[in-house]
Amino acid sequence: MADEWMVRVEGKEYGPVDTETLREWKDEGRLIRANELQPVGEDRWIPAGEFPEIFADEIPPPIPPSTSTSSGQGLGGILAESFRIFRRGFRHFLVLSLLTALPSFCAQLSAPPGDISSANALEPGAAVAVLFSFFMALLGLALWPVFIAGIQIATVEVREGRPLGTLELLRRALGFWPRVAALCVFVYGSFILWTVIPVFLILVVVLTIPPEIGLFLALGLLAFQVWITARLFTNFLFWQQFAVLAGSDINHSLRQSRALARSGQERPWYSRPLWRGAVLASLWCVVVLLVNIEPEWQLLQTYFHQLAIQADPQAMVQALTNAKPQTGGMLNFGLGLLQIVLRPLLGISFVVLYFESNGPSFVSGPQSQR
Repeated sequence: MADEWMVRVEGKEYGPVDTETLREWKDEGRLIRANELQPVGEDRWIPAGEFPEIFADEIPPPIPPSTSTSSGQGLGGILAESFRIFRRGFRHFLVLSLLTALPSFCAQLSAPPGDISSANALEPGAAVAVLFSFFMALLGLALWPVFIAGIQIATVEVREGRPLGTLELLRRALGFWPRVAALCVFVYGSFILWTVIPVFLILVVVLTIPPEIGLFLALGLLAFQVWITARLFTNFLFWQQFAVLAGSDINHSLRQSRALARSGQERPWYSRPLWRGAVLASLWCVVVLLVNIEPEWQLLQTYFHQLAIQADPQAMVQALTNAKPQTGGMLNFGLGLLQIVLRPLLGISFVVLYFESNGPSFVSGPQSQR
């Protein structure tokens, strides 16, 4: 690095300062990755985050690249390889699944029995249980980025036949937590935002506009919601792989994900990354639906029963809230456990698809950006 630098923060310039001063400013929080640096005597400004000499402790090393190239296998081959990787690395994937499932399980076990919403005051034991459940829910959310990063790392190591210990896997996954957590907030927040806004507008239209006009407006808003969700799905298809496997920062992960998802236009539609990713995600949705078919079916029965007797909205909401499975408690528990165990399969299949899509046939994608 140069001996002296100028620093630009929100249009204001400071300096010149040496490298040690920059490190001190960074430790104090006065220098962040978004600030710009300029070598003394030069004209170009460079983002401070591009200098690993200063921010090396915040950038985990990228995963060693896969030594195998794209084999040109179809969707069936991707699924077969995903199951093979899942079987060979079952121990690692089970640990990652339990890492996010145990906090939720503890929160459900510690939840106070009965309906506490109508109680005038919580008993001390119930208050502690509610607080513990809340912190367990937060812990589950905080561990989700570790699960995502761990799936990427374990899939590559198992695919390449490299030895990997469980503690080493967790340590490496934790190194990606800041980057993956920030991307989780942005990606999942985008999906939630663009789901809530159209639904809210549809409710406003249905409740305030005459049915003759409101129906068409509601259908238009619904079509817009489907379109924006499809756009988000396309743009975010490979963000996990680029954030962890390619070692890209937040901005480049999103850009490279969009480029790879839209690549392969010269190939048949069924072999493009976007369509393969859509099929893989759809298959997982079918699995989740089948696993939860019994409780969901009972809720649907209750809903249509309330519609048939023309119950008022408040009674319908109360009936849906009180609807509980009548039988099959152990079956539901077993199916839920099966869903937890199989959860890594979706991430594994997308890692395999990522390497398949990064082959020579897709050089128009993010290969040129790396």
